[in-house]
Amino acid sequence: MGKDFQLMPKNTPITVARGDGIGPEIMEATLAILKGGGARLDIEEIEIGEKVYLRGNSAGIEPSAWESLRRTKVFLKAPITTPQGGGFKSLNVTTRKAFGLYANIRPCLSYDPYIRTKHPKMDVVIVRENEEDTYSGIEHQRTYDVTQCLKLISRPGCEKIVRYAFEYARAYGRRKVTCFTKDNIMKMTDGLFHKVFDEIGAEYADIEKEHWIVDIGAAKLADTPEVFDVIVMPNLYGDILSDVAAQIAGSVGLAGSANIGDGCAMFEAIHGSAPRRAGQNLANPSGLFLGAVQMLVHIGQADVAEKVHNAWLKTIEDGVHTYDIFREGVSKQKVGTKEFGQAVVARIGQKPTKLKPVDYSKAPTRPLTTRPPYKRDTAKRELVGADVFVFWPNGTMEQLAAKLQPLASDGLNLEMLSNRGMKVWPGGMAETFTVDETRCRFQLPEGKPGSIPHEALRALLERIQKAGIEWVKLENLYNFDGKPGFSRGQGQ
Repeated sequence: MGKDFQLMPKNTPITVARGDGIGPEIMEATLAILKGGGARLDIEEIEIGEKVYLRGNSAGIEPSAWESLRRTKVFLKAPITTPQGGGFKSLNVTTRKAFGLYANIRPCLSYDPYIRTKHPKMDVVIVRENEEDTYSGIEHQRTYDVTQCLKLISRPGCEKIVRYAFEYARAYGRRKVTCFTKDNIMKMTDGLFHKVFDEIGAEYADIEKEHWIVDIGAAKLADTPEVFDVIVMPNLYGDILSDVAAQIAGSVGLAGSANIGDGCAMFEAIHGSAPRRAGQNLANPSGLFLGAVQMLVHIGQADVAEKVHNAWLKTIEDGVHTYDIFREGVSKQKVGTKEFGQAVVARIGQKPTKLKPVDYSKAPTRPLTTRPPYKRDTAKRELVGADVFVFWPNGTMEQLAAKLQPLASDGLNLEMLSNRGMKVWPGGMAETFTVDETRCRFQLPEGKPGSIPHEALRALLERIQKAGIEWVKLENLYNFDGKPGFSRGQGQ
């Protein structure tokens, strides 16, 4: 071989799913652009979505398709349709959890004046935690009146997503990371997220840090998004506000999304399958395409990502628009899905002159998921009581307390009854509305050292049952290094 011989870059295997509704059309246009830009891909196709659901698979994906994802570790996914009715689980949530795709990355920027927006300087990246929070999907109907959804926030989950947000900001030259939580109310779950943000943020002296309560933060995002840069949030807030951010930037239909884990990643549009538009060559493929651009950077093909992304920007700048973003006096040509893809391919090698060209030459080549080993807390953990939730459809709180007080033993006292979180005994207010489930807090006197055996709680539940009161749920109360690991009741 001659000395000038160079090995050609190897293709990267990826898994592709064409999805439902408009999915096949926008995937075809997206793949055509990637091919036109010289993307080095070996594609494995799998079937997901409505047809799989209707064959009786409640997950929407066949077991054999998981094998493709295990091999390629990269998933480019078009939108799917989840059939109406109960029993069908979200494929997105299932995939994110199965492969540990804990970080959801959604860039939201405006393309003024070519796409309508009230915020021409907007350039925000939402980093959303992807596995925990209420999206754990743990729900129960406990009584006739009460259903519950468990909000689970873990320290390792917080550490992973917060560190990813700071690593992303540093890698892409972002100036500030903002945290949104509701820790003025949820002091333990959202409070943990905020605490971890402060702890990890202290390691990044080069990046500005700030925290907003999510409600006023959302108002500020909707009104003045240019004051934000990277925003990191728990799952539910991130899901809602990433859609809000995409819409106020111009259109949810233009937003792509990356779902990143330690060993696998999924890329998609954030919009749905829009079955009413299917088969009409109308849909805008931009959301899926911009998700695919994130994929190209992720797999080390930043050169291709830069070419095709700039070609897309040039297409937008030239006024070649699909129906959803077409505006008289601004747009020059209304095109269909296929024709839009062809227009982007025709502009490969060109850059926009009014919109800011992208430059991926400094895109990170190291995994942003790298982090120090997790260190579990070593605080002394002591069992000091329990919240026993009971079914109490009739009778007063005073009557319930009178039945329960004689049942306390092993040093426990009946400290409080609460209903929907509000203290109703002792000293409850007659005006407080109550439902058929009441929380009964049995606890060692505050400040008393020591703990109780689990057997004491089992015995307590037996006494409650024998007294003719149905217990619905038990939540153990723990102290950590003497500090309560549980919240007080409202009004307590």
